[in-house]
Amino acid sequence: MKRNILLPAMAALLALTFASVLPALAQEQSSNSGGPTAPNEVAPGTRFLIRLNDELGSQDSKAGRPFTARTIEPLSSADGTTLPAGAEIRGHVDKVQAAGKTGRARMWLTFDDVKTPDGWMPLIAMVDDVPGVHSIRVDYDREGEIEASSSKRQDALEAAAAGALVGAAAGVVSHNQKEAAMGAAAAAVTAYMVTSGLGQELTLEKDTKIEIILERSLYFGRS
Repeated sequence: MKRNILLPAMAALLALTFASVLPALAQEQSSNSGGPTAPNEVAPGTRFLIRLNDELGSQDSKAGRPFTARTIEPLSSADGTTLPAGAEIRGHVDKVQAAGKTGRARMWLTFDDVKTPDGWMPLIAMVDDVPGVHSIRVDYDREGEIEASSSKRQDALEAAAAGALVGAAAGVVSHNQKEAAMGAAAAAVTAYMVTSGLGQELTLEKDTKIEIILERSLYFGRS
């Protein structure tokens, strides 16, 4: 009997939660992750390849270590302005975990900015793949969690949805849609590289190709 009473109550609570959160999330997504809204915008979700200028390893690369890379393919903004291949990117190692004896090495990279004809522009992106390097895969986590069961893209999408709901909870309770939207954005999925073998250290050789995906719009060219 109690279970029969709880189920409708839980369904009503979930409906109220989504009714409160979804308008704010939709507004946030329209401003941050929709299609191009400015002539000089490269939209979020754009994927492109870069090539590392430095070697990075889980044994000797500490958090905060800077690195540079260059784009391998051109990027075009909404007005057709092209950033040619070879544009310099600056970033740093956000976090690294050595493999030790039984663990798997992990490394998080942060991309800081990219050099455009208009100067250095902020680059908000995350690692999407390390093509051609079979000993390294990209895994996903949420809110700093380390372990993840697999690297399937569906897992990342499910984690993003769960993260958005968890992140928005505080704003829903306080009836603050702006806070809910900001909380959902803060709980977004992050990506890290992980070695496939136990005890194996992670090494990204110089000239390693990495595919990255824009999390926020990149602007260059005519405004």
